[in-house]
Amino acid sequence: MAKKHAKMIVDKDYRISQIDKRIYGSFVEHLGRAVYEGIYQPGHPAADEDGFRKDVIELVKELNVPIVRYPGGNFVSNYFWEDGVGPVSERPKRLELAWRSLETNEVGVNEFTKWAKKAGSEVMMAVNLGTRGVADACNLLEYCNHPGGTKYSDLRIKHGIKEPHNIKVWCLGNEMDGPWQLGSKTPEEYGRLAYETAKAMKLIDPTIELVSCGSSSSKMPLFPQWEATTLEHTYDHVDYVSLHTYFGNADNDTANFLARSMEMDYFIKTVIATCDFVKAKKRSKKTINLSFDEWNVWFHSNEADNDTMQNRPWQKAPALLEDIYTFEDALVVGLMLITLMKNADRVKMACLAQLVNVIAPIMTETNGAAWKQTIFYPFMHASRFGRGIALQPILKSTKHDTKEFTDVLDVEAIAVYNEENEEVTIFAVNRDLEDGIEFECDLRSFEGYKFIEHIALESDDLKAVNSPTSQKVAPKSSTTAQLDQGILRVMLNKASWNVIRLGK
Repeated sequence: MAKKHAKMIVDKDYRISQIDKRIYGSFVEHLGRAVYEGIYQPGHPAADEDGFRKDVIELVKELNVPIVRYPGGNFVSNYFWEDGVGPVSERPKRLELAWRSLETNEVGVNEFTKWAKKAGSEVMMAVNLGTRGVADACNLLEYCNHPGGTKYSDLRIKHGIKEPHNIKVWCLGNEMDGPWQLGSKTPEEYGRLAYETAKAMKLIDPTIELVSCGSSSSKMPLFPQWEATTLEHTYDHVDYVSLHTYFGNADNDTANFLARSMEMDYFIKTVIATCDFVKAKKRSKKTINLSFDEWNVWFHSNEADNDTMQNRPWQKAPALLEDIYTFEDALVVGLMLITLMKNADRVKMACLAQLVNVIAPIMTETNGAAWKQTIFYPFMHASRFGRGIALQPILKSTKHDTKEFTDVLDVEAIAVYNEENEEVTIFAVNRDLEDGIEFECDLRSFEGYKFIEHIALESDDLKAVNSPTSQKVAPKSSTTAQLDQGILRVMLNKASWNVIRLGK
């Protein structure tokens, strides 16, 4: 018998919100091998007629990614989009300053939108507000979305793209509060620039949605004053504010690492409070929602990346940010996904950063296969089964403290109700590193529902990794779940990610 117990009550009428499918978005930046040798590699045995790797596209489809942010990231703050359109043979090579690499511009907006269609995804486009400004953002929008009869829309047509791309979500720069960012700004500078850019872009296409840059992390010295000041300017013209966060376990303290999703929740709640403060101050009826458009685990590759950028700069597609993820990293990604679902009333978009090779669930070998990292699986499960209504969980669990966090729940969980399919999915992580926990879930409001399956991601080795030849960390079916008169009882093994599905 388990020494520890946890209990959750969910009711179909106690709802947080309909989950916007775009919280299962991702990100492809011109960084390392994300584009070149990642999604695009002419000459590879798996390449299609456009040079895109079909093996990668199939894995992206398996993740069911509805929106992909592009082309950056830090990259965008010195990006000249005109370099990446027109005949490929005439495109210039540039020094790429964010990652000290060589950008060949073989892939640009037209190629990427073509790839996104093949992968079943929409594009979230970022504009350069670092070294450029209002006019360049407007020109790119006109190129992408205007039907024709103007300078930039006709240029697109000349480049062989008759129909507009009709890109609906646009990011007004990237991490503009960060001193590492080319053209970084003070809150007042960014607020004014983003306001003027948003105003102009919505004159060109009133149907677009705009994302204002929030703080690059909750640790930034200006957080949350950055949001308060910039939104004073942009509030009436933008639809979302962005959040970015990455977690690591450099000090090898797993219990503390698994508690970091509490920090993510604090970040979200603080940004919501700041947005609502500006709303109250402006006497506005409009609510600003959140785009958590960069999140992941990132720390494994830092030392190697610094060495490459310092000592071997200006390579095309160098191996950068190629974190090889462990089993415990997958647990943290699962916990972060649960946090996003729990805040689905205000977090309407999110992007796992990134998608291929660069801090990514999908890796490729240059002349070989594409393969799944450990973090692939919780993201796939959430994207596949986390569509519907996030239900408000009444959760009771034993707790523990870590180096930086107090009252950490041993079990973190949420349920998602898919009305259309008449299914309920419970996502649960047991953070306890020593013991299994008996988990009870009261589902009596779901009369006539039956147990479908319990998928578990488990490993006795917290540092286990996957490779092109070995999937040491992969989901398996568990048979411990019992459903009796609306009460589900299931054993959550130590340090495990669990997906429990029920249906009518």
